[in-house]
Amino acid sequence: MDFSKEQKGTTSVWAGETKTFHEGSSTVPVFNTVTYAYDDLDEWYEVAKGNKEGHIYSRNTNPTVQVLEEKIRILENGEAAISFSTGMAAISNTLFALLKPGDRVVSIKDSYGGTSKIFLEHLPKFNIDVSLCDTEDHEQLEKEIGKGCQLVYLESPTNPTLKVIDLQRITKAAKKVNAIVVSDNTFASPINQNPLTLGVDLVIHSATKFLGGHSDTMCGLACGSKKLIKQIFQYREIMGASLSPEIAYNVKRGMKTLELRVQRQNESALKIARFLEEHPKVAQVFYPGLKSHKGHEIAKKQMSGYGGVLSFELKGGYEAVKKLLHNMKFVHLAASLGSVSTLAGPPRTTSHVELTEEQRKHLGISESLIRYSVGIENVEDLIKDLEYGLNKI
Repeated sequence: MDFSKEQKGTTSVWAGETKTFHEGSSTVPVFNTVTYAYDDLDEWYEVAKGNKEGHIYSRNTNPTVQVLEEKIRILENGEAAISFSTGMAAISNTLFALLKPGDRVVSIKDSYGGTSKIFLEHLPKFNIDVSLCDTEDHEQLEKEIGKGCQLVYLESPTNPTLKVIDLQRITKAAKKVNAIVVSDNTFASPINQNPLTLGVDLVIHSATKFLGGHSDTMCGLACGSKKLIKQIFQYREIMGASLSPEIAYNVKRGMKTLELRVQRQNESALKIARFLEEHPKVAQVFYPGLKSHKGHEIAKKQMSGYGGVLSFELKGGYEAVKKLLHNMKFVHLAASLGSVSTLAGPPRTTSHVELTEEQRKHLGISESLIRYSVGIENVEDLIKDLEYGLNKI
């Protein structure tokens, strides 16, 4: 079914699920099977060779998982999609599937901590050169890309500093040297931003976050061209970071309310960012929806909403961070984001816990920074909660 004329709220519910399923079920069953039996050897062979639709082994494909992949494919306007056991599995499998010794990667300094660790420690072991640029310095990015590279890895907005990259501009530079462009779209979600329509080749999601939406399941997704997804699929098939059908079902179910949740979180995050921006105990607020944000005009151009995550620096350092967070009640001090409940914490225990304090400092991440992921609670209650905690500093 063509969803090009439907709104994203409708697409989130119906994509991949327009037919009835096993025994007439209107919702996708969980296919808890390892293998798939065939009565005819010739048919089995044709399916195994990919000449006919079907399933052979659930490490490779599964009917429940396939519905989830189709849903994100349609929401992100891709040709194909693939799922993984975690968001980091999606990132690492994509990088290792597409790169080889001697290749060069151009990326940004502000990517998620786990991603940074791959760039700083793991890719160099395989003789893959990585150049990390100042995230908002588009000229530096273009210059490094112009030197030649095989892959450009982006993240916008970034985790946890909410910096914004002009995806169209950087993609144009990458195309001049025939580099593949990969962009992590976790913070924005497909409701707020579609990188593939801006020229990006592959979009990645930690579906553990906004897509699942309830902090009860882990999953990674990637989508893009059939050619690239096939290449990644062949790598994942052997490495085994496959998604279980139970988890696929949970993420798929969470995605049905994706637009409702994200729209609420967009509105609340902007109100909270404006409140914090005016508070005397807050040094700086990072949220692309604020006019004061350096990347606001770019975000306004390429996003339809600014997301449910913001970060802010407190006056008073890490002691002020502890004082605030220990005096709030409507927040889980936990290392995730995109949930129906509000989550918060400093990067030293959340997004960049894998890195040393020196590495965080090198990446421009202050010890007085708090990442705040807005839930779907009443925004007035969240603001009162923040105000109470700030008054305790």
